[in-house]
Amino acid sequence: MSAEANAVWNECLRVIEDHVNEQSFSTWFKPINPVKLEATTLTIQVPSQFFFEWLEDNYVQVLKKAIKTTLGPGGRLEYAVVVDKGNSSNQPYVVSYPQGNQGAKNGKPGPKEEKSVTPFEIPSLNAEALTKSNLNPNYSFNTYIEGDCNRLARSAGFAVATKPGITSFNPLMVYGGVGLGKTHLVQAIGNEIKNGVDSKFVLYVSSEKFVNQFMDSIKDGNVKSFTNFYMQVDVLIIDDIQFLAGKDRTQEMFFHIFNHLHQNKKQIIMTSDCPPRDLKGLEERLLSRFKWGLTADLQMPDFETRVAIIRRKMQSEGIIIPDDVVEYLAYTVDTNVRELEGILISLIAHASLDRVEISLDLAKTVMKNIIKDIETEVGVDFIQKTVSEYFGIELDDLKAKTRKKEIVTARQVAMFFCKEFTNHSLKSIGYHFGGRDHSTVIHAVHTVNDIMETDSNFRNSVNELKKKFKMRSY
Repeated sequence: MSAEANAVWNECLRVIEDHVNEQSFSTWFKPINPVKLEATTLTIQVPSQFFFEWLEDNYVQVLKKAIKTTLGPGGRLEYAVVVDKGNSSNQPYVVSYPQGNQGAKNGKPGPKEEKSVTPFEIPSLNAEALTKSNLNPNYSFNTYIEGDCNRLARSAGFAVATKPGITSFNPLMVYGGVGLGKTHLVQAIGNEIKNGVDSKFVLYVSSEKFVNQFMDSIKDGNVKSFTNFYMQVDVLIIDDIQFLAGKDRTQEMFFHIFNHLHQNKKQIIMTSDCPPRDLKGLEERLLSRFKWGLTADLQMPDFETRVAIIRRKMQSEGIIIPDDVVEYLAYTVDTNVRELEGILISLIAHASLDRVEISLDLAKTVMKNIIKDIETEVGVDFIQKTVSEYFGIELDDLKAKTRKKEIVTARQVAMFFCKEFTNHSLKSIGYHFGGRDHSTVIHAVHTVNDIMETDSNFRNSVNELKKKFKMRSY
């Protein structure tokens, strides 16, 4: 840019700043670059066609006043709109437009001479929304326990929180089943960014709310304002993206918002109950964009992670919990974090209301009231750990694809006891052994029974292990 153009534009900005609010100034005028000054015509570069049209439709009077004040009555403004950013060997491709307020544009009447409408004045998205990110401050990286089940997603999330929009993890898609911590993680990312040194507009919204806001904007004739609002966020976090399935008009809108944010290096974070390849009812062009960044899954927490979650939760409540209660809960509740936290809350409530200390007996009573038909405190993790130690093999080998005889035997024994001592389905048991199917579990149970009938040493080993499990039952 020329020094003259830069100086003139700085003078224009001083005039503009007195006539628009701080957010509008930051959003619509700071990104503009002065390109050249020829006589009394200033050329400025704007980042997109949409940007140009919004300035023409909403801020033409402010721009006119700034130009006339700085360059005099004959002052003129031209735009250079970046169409293709180019690369190291090709210059950016731009299209120039004369100032829109000189008359009709593309056969259309020029902008109306009236007060600009703020882009935030739409139902449920007013000016206050700019400071309201809908984030729960209790969700942070400090309260998010890391384990093998979530290490990739957490590490990627922290990288995004450190450099939003800059890393290759854009978009970041986090997927997993119910209660595994998706919302906690993405809101932790949002809080980390919002509390950083840079002042960024972070917005968390459920897909359901996004759909409702869009439908309201159609009903009230505020679609353009709706679009503009979402195009101004620095970090968009949208939860449960799978609920956009079948909503064609909403998908069309989200497609354009996604493109705008991504092209302007704004961070996009999404959650889903399954990976993009398994999402049904979403347009292919959307699914392809979801795959541009990183897709990370959250799995069911392992035993060690569940222990850490229990200890952290109790510490945050200022409560001391015995080790045997911690182990009991971690062994018994092996489904999801949400259910585990619900049980901990119930345990705390019972101890407080009954004025008793937390004990193993109290924990068992609470569990009976919450988990229907629970018959045992022996969980899959405990069985796998006990069997692997008994046979002297690595725990990971039970879940691996290896076909070594000693490992296959131990794996079959572990499956046998999971079938006998837990409430897991055959499919669930197979999942815990490296994603094997239910037929493998059935085969393992039959094999163990057959060998026990012919091999007394093997039968003694199985009976010895059974005693260990029965001792932990109640």
